[in-house]
Amino acid sequence: MIPEGAHHIVGKPTTIDEYLAAVPADKRAALEALRQTIRAAAPQAEECISYQLPAFRYNGMLVGFGATAHHCAFYLMSGSTVEAHRDELAGYDTSKGTIRFQADQPLPADLVHKLVQARIAENERRRRASPSRDASTPPKPTPD
Repeated sequence: MIPEGAHHIVGKPTTIDEYLAAVPADKRAALEALRQTIRAAAPQAEECISYQLPAFRYNGMLVGFGATAHHCAFYLMSGSTVEAHRDELAGYDTSKGTIRFQADQPLPADLVHKLVQARIAENERRRRASPSRDASTPPKPTPD
């Protein structure tokens, strides 16, 4: 049975628009607003579908979002970011890397912006700390 206000998608979604089309109207509105806030906070990030959920990539996976039967979720894909902002997230249902919220009580845009910026910084630190793939690949032996 398709939820009221949602459209049936044949197969797995391949774009965020396809994902959102299959979500009930109330959750779709909240997730679309979240998507726009993420885009504003990370205009250089690329939209994608990861594990069948809408996500953004920038120097690796950045953030994602989705809806279940009982709530919407913002996936920070980082337990350390959730922990670092635990005081600001005190009123929300959180677990490692995830913030759950109700569609009629969306996350404040300024909080989302701050969390996305924290994830960008985390991904950039990780990228700088790890050697490039080219540098870590041993040279090919040359014939004598």
